[in-house]
Amino acid sequence: MQVRVLLFGVLKDIFPQAADSLQLPADATVATLIEHFRACSPQREQLWTSLAVAVNQAYASRSHPLADGDEVALLPPVSGGSYSSHVALVHEPIQAETLVSRLKQGEDGAVVVFDGIVRNHTRGRRTLYLVYEAYEEMALKQMRALAQETGQRFAIRDVLLVHRLGKLEVGETSVLIAVASAHRAAAFDACRWLIDTLKKTVPIWKKEHFEDGAVWADGEPFPPEVKGAQVP
Repeated sequence: MQVRVLLFGVLKDIFPQAADSLQLPADATVATLIEHFRACSPQREQLWTSLAVAVNQAYASRSHPLADGDEVALLPPVSGGSYSSHVALVHEPIQAETLVSRLKQGEDGAVVVFDGIVRNHTRGRRTLYLVYEAYEEMALKQMRALAQETGQRFAIRDVLLVHRLGKLEVGETSVLIAVASAHRAAAFDACRWLIDTLKKTVPIWKKEHFEDGAVWADGEPFPPEVKGAQVP
């Protein structure tokens, strides 16, 4: 059978010439596909043990059976259009003040905002700019699910979640989260939970460009509930 393979983040640098389709045995699983790439770069053991996999835009375990025509995305640990339901991936600058002002309603007693911006240094190295990329279809689906879960977990009225992709200059907003609620405690708790969870689970990667080179930012480990993130 033949499957479509998508590589993201550092995997694109390791396998720059990789074909976007792969022929596999009829009984192949996710583990079979991982082993194909692992054999080509065995020295990156930490990467292979921390990898997550999505089959047809849903996280999958190593034992998940593959079928002809499946789309399989290999996802290294993550670093995060038009506006719809306050959740979006965009390629243009994020207008934070305008978006937050639109979110506010008369019944809100608090709006807590997290405005993630590009800083000018990382670990003593001067940053020139950042480049964000995503598995866009899956990332947007995950972001919408997170926004919905935030509303179920916390006593809030509404959520805004926007992440920018592409090249970002120092000082520009990379991710904007705003949570509206009648009371500040719920808004603070929801905002913190949302950015922490997004950074661990949504397939968005960051490449940092410095004066002396570029590197993909080390991501946080996938949480146990993300199927496929654990070693079989």
